[in-house]
Amino acid sequence: MRVVEAFRAAFGASPQTVWRAPGRVNLIGEHTDYNDGFVLPFAVPWGLTAALTPRADGVVRLLSLQSADGEPVVMETREESRGWTRYVVGVLAMLGDRVAGADIAIDGDVPQGAGLSSSAALEVAVASALNDVHGLGMTPMELALLSQKAENDFVGMPCGIMDQAASALCEEGHALFLDCRSLGSRSIPFDLAAHGLSLLIIDTQVHHEHAGGEYAKRRAECESAARKLGVPALRDVTDLAGALAQLQGDERKRTEHVVTENHRVEALVGLLRAGAVTEIGALLNASHLSLRDLYEVSSPELDVAVEAALKGGARGARMTGGGFGGSAIALVPVERLESVQESVSAAYAERGYQAPRFLPATPAQGAHRIA
Repeated sequence: MRVVEAFRAAFGASPQTVWRAPGRVNLIGEHTDYNDGFVLPFAVPWGLTAALTPRADGVVRLLSLQSADGEPVVMETREESRGWTRYVVGVLAMLGDRVAGADIAIDGDVPQGAGLSSSAALEVAVASALNDVHGLGMTPMELALLSQKAENDFVGMPCGIMDQAASALCEEGHALFLDCRSLGSRSIPFDLAAHGLSLLIIDTQVHHEHAGGEYAKRRAECESAARKLGVPALRDVTDLAGALAQLQGDERKRTEHVVTENHRVEALVGLLRAGAVTEIGALLNASHLSLRDLYEVSSPELDVAVEAALKGGARGARMTGGGFGGSAIALVPVERLESVQESVSAAYAERGYQAPRFLPATPAQGAHRIA
């Protein structure tokens, strides 16, 4: 394995443990996680692998096989972390006195900028490896929460729990139905091949950076709306019409999206449990329209991808992830895959957009140790 070979070359010995954690794609339930709502992600086949050996001196030496110079970044203190190293050092910081330093080599194959949550995969891989070598006994959900805290408190990105939970808990062949308040979860069978379907990720090649920007603004709007409605979170709104009558402007639109999106998640889970996989497309379409018009986190490239995918024969499509770029997903009959890709590619070329990237995804295994 090349990450082990790189670790040996950089640090002069074999790593004590190697863990892999996947990225995720969210089937439905967008911007509901930090509103204490419901989400339905699944792990993708691409992820981050962390080879790790602990150190007792507090020094952190990090090597990424994706870095330009291929040289380890050495940090005597946590304050020295920059860029991608913040996600790793943040996990170490959240573990406090339970760990000291570490030598870590990272290898990843998550398509960058596609909105597939490479940052959560990195956090969960490192947290899982540290949990292993130090015998901390943390559960997958505890590791997810630790990783989320690292991103919230150390990196400064106010993300919800969905990405880290998906990376830590997902099972192969299943989606993860997660209640972001209680943290209760259930694996829901999601066997696309048995129904002649494929889930196509359409990477718009429009990269996005959420930290401190529009994502944080949306979260603040939701929290403000919840305060005005006198509820702990928008998940608790039971009378949507009454709630909307009390709100104005953006807060009104954000509330309508969150409440109806939670309903869509529950409806889609019901269809999957009934084996009606082919019937979920309308819910994906409705989710996209809500994200475009009410939550206002889509982009022209995402909208064109969704419209062209449907024109090409997809049963349903929507943007996925935080928005403003990244990826869309399309539920496509296997025999229509080529037609959908041609339709989206032609629509992009017509508008002068950069050619999209297509990634057929199957539900993969969550974080696991590599022997």
